[in-house]
Amino acid sequence: MTAVQKIRTFLWFDHEAEEAVNFYISLFPGSRILQVSRYGEAGPGKPGSVLTMSFELAGVQLLALNGGPHFKFNEAISLSVDCQNEAEVDELWEKLGAGGEYGRCGWLKDRYGLSWQLVPSRLPEFIGGADAAGAKRAMEAMLKMSKLDIRALEAAYDGG
Repeated sequence: MTAVQKIRTFLWFDHEAEEAVNFYISLFPGSRILQVSRYGEAGPGKPGSVLTMSFELAGVQLLALNGGPHFKFNEAISLSVDCQNEAEVDELWEKLGAGGEYGRCGWLKDRYGLSWQLVPSRLPEFIGGADAAGAKRAMEAMLKMSKLDIRALEAAYDGG
């Protein structure tokens, strides 16, 4: 049995928590559903439908709720993904963004309205590197991007 994290991100869905959780765990290796609770005869949900789902994405525990249409996600909270290479950025950008909205600087909203940041693990060396002029060029390049392009950021940092 997996120990419960002391602090977990809580995601409020209208009615699509189960669909969203299954989608998310399909994208990240080592992810899984930890626990499912269902509505009983009492309560706002259809008896037997998912109330909450505890799940783990790449080692991070989250909790999803089918709570109805009272609250919506917004950009004030997002899930940031450390991407090891361009292929990972590209794959997640395509899959998470399908049916959602693409933003700027590596941000997108998935089809459920949840905001994500797909961040190349090398980004800090470009925008916070020792070469102040290179970091400025990389930052300026990043601010013009939707999906972050590691090679373009590196070229900007290097002065190309």
